[in-house]
Amino acid sequence: MNAPGPALAPVGARTHWEVGGPPTEGAVEVRAPAGVITYEPADMTVTVGAGTSFDTLDRALAEHGQECALDPRSRDATIGGILACGLSGLRRLRHGPLRDHVLEVRFETGDGRLVKGGGPTVKNVTGYDLPRLFVGSLGTIGVLQQATLRCRPRPARARWFAGSRTSGSFRPSARLWTGAREAVLFEGVAADVDAQGHGLTALDGPPAIPDGPHRGRISVAPGYVRACTAALDSRVRWCAEVGVGTVHIAADESDGLAHARSVAHAHGGWMLREAGGPPGDDGYGRALPNASLMRRVKEAFDPGWRLNPRRMPLGKA
Repeated sequence: MNAPGPALAPVGARTHWEVGGPPTEGAVEVRAPAGVITYEPADMTVTVGAGTSFDTLDRALAEHGQECALDPRSRDATIGGILACGLSGLRRLRHGPLRDHVLEVRFETGDGRLVKGGGPTVKNVTGYDLPRLFVGSLGTIGVLQQATLRCRPRPARARWFAGSRTSGSFRPSARLWTGAREAVLFEGVAADVDAQGHGLTALDGPPAIPDGPHRGRISVAPGYVRACTAALDSRVRWCAEVGVGTVHIAADESDGLAHARSVAHAHGGWMLREAGGPPGDDGYGRALPNASLMRRVKEAFDPGWRLNPRRMPLGKA
């Protein structure tokens, strides 16, 4: 058997480069093809190269009045990078987590096999759900080449509002709370959006997601969001997704990120590092509960442990 080759690091636009564990130094960088491969507006599915930017995809879908609610932090992010990092967008409350938008993936394993998982329509899918497995894998089980995504009609109107009675809103697309106020996003036909926003204050856009050299996102049960944010001290800036359980946090110093992680653990959750953090931060801060299973998956798709070996704290069994 040939010895494993050098470590490989799938690269997109580097907008999510620090998410999770640190990239492996000296790894050979590999990139995926870009461009829209097939688009079927009537079926509301689109297949793109993994190197395609979200901006390119969104513009192509907009020409037919459709969208794919991936909502990355940067429109420059590539589809492969968005899926590999697995960070759901702000509209998850209504449109579901990121994995729900993926129908099919085609990727190359660490030992050079080409693998297809899923299908362009749900009823054609049999076997293991590889598309969902790939989402959030941080490029550790394969180099994504292309993906087929589920599209949806683009809403005629989308408007953010703020007020004190947003909890009674009907199917908002997002609810963001900063401690001082709650903002809510309504989408749909103009008359419905205007009716939902009656009595609320119209906003020019969503509250700003915290930014800084040290960033992360806390995940807790939705019912613990208020208690969790109340425990965060002044070192941490935050914005919470009500009804989802995600708290976006940022700090100017690394100890702020460490503090946020301890708060997350105290409330039965965890915190994923998105940028910065103290030296030696593995991105997760605690042992993964399914690490044994994840190592078995890693061995099946990347037996030589060549693909992003440090991005997830698995350790080689």
